[in-house]
Amino acid sequence: MHTAGALSQQLFHLAQRQPDSGFLVDGHVAMGAVALYHGDLSAALAHLGQSLCLANPLQYPTPTVHEGLVSGVTSLIWSAQALGVLGYADQAQHRIQEALALARQAEHAQSVVYTELYAALVAQCRRDVLAVQTHADTAIALATTQGFTNRVEQGRIVRGWALAMQGQAADGVLQLRQALAAVQGAGLELMRPYFLSLLAEAYGQAGQPEEGLTVLDEAATLVATTEERWWEAELYRLKGVLLRQLPRPDVGQAEACFQQALDVARRQQAKALELRAALSCSQLWLAQGKRDKARGLLTPIYGWFTESFDTADLQEARALLEALA
Repeated sequence: MHTAGALSQQLFHLAQRQPDSGFLVDGHVAMGAVALYHGDLSAALAHLGQSLCLANPLQYPTPTVHEGLVSGVTSLIWSAQALGVLGYADQAQHRIQEALALARQAEHAQSVVYTELYAALVAQCRRDVLAVQTHADTAIALATTQGFTNRVEQGRIVRGWALAMQGQAADGVLQLRQALAAVQGAGLELMRPYFLSLLAEAYGQAGQPEEGLTVLDEAATLVATTEERWWEAELYRLKGVLLRQLPRPDVGQAEACFQQALDVARRQQAKALELRAALSCSQLWLAQGKRDKARGLLTPIYGWFTESFDTADLQEARALLEALA
């Protein structure tokens, strides 16, 4: 991410000096992408929003392919990803639907597959398991037809998570492991910490927390070396969850992990991940009889949200607050 950030800065400064605004669109996209994966979510959203504002739809009324994808698709899907993590799940869903419509209008298979994969990611962020599987299955089917081998494997990763969440943990873990190995063998490293978190959670569903913790250690090492930090808070939270699932639960370390998740999420303004961390920590405190402390943590973060109340995390938070009342 450090190298990518330096290159995107160079590109952006060059683009600002060009008379053609198309170059500045590319500059904002590059800055936005690096900011997103580095965990600077608000900055990412600002740059990607600027790229969408600068792109003139009247100049190109028919969708055009640019750098392998339909123009505008990357800005829409990456802004959807940022919005989802920032806590605006409904707005994220709207952006991903815009991207899908644009890709389908152009009848560009590569763009449709790419957008379906990100639609699965956005659905996973809101924990909509059925939507994850639907988008993953669509991406896999089209990618298989077109011979996009790497996209097939990326689709199998998110589908493996969906299977695990629906009670097919063994099948989900197997599919995740096979697909992760194939993607790594192809040299694709971006988003690997996120993909590993899906495997770790699937291991938890399979009753194998030790294996899940090993996977999260690998993810943490990658975050430290590459600085891909957008999903870092969730890695800490999942570690705490798995520590509580051990035959001899390490409650103290689990609580420390939840606190680390809260710290990272707050620093990144990642409200969706802050809510999850607050939920996990509040559940732990409730089990310890610390009802007031749990309510004090969960109430303000729940109160921040203004949309997406049908999502699994917000419904769970509401139910827990009612139990704590």
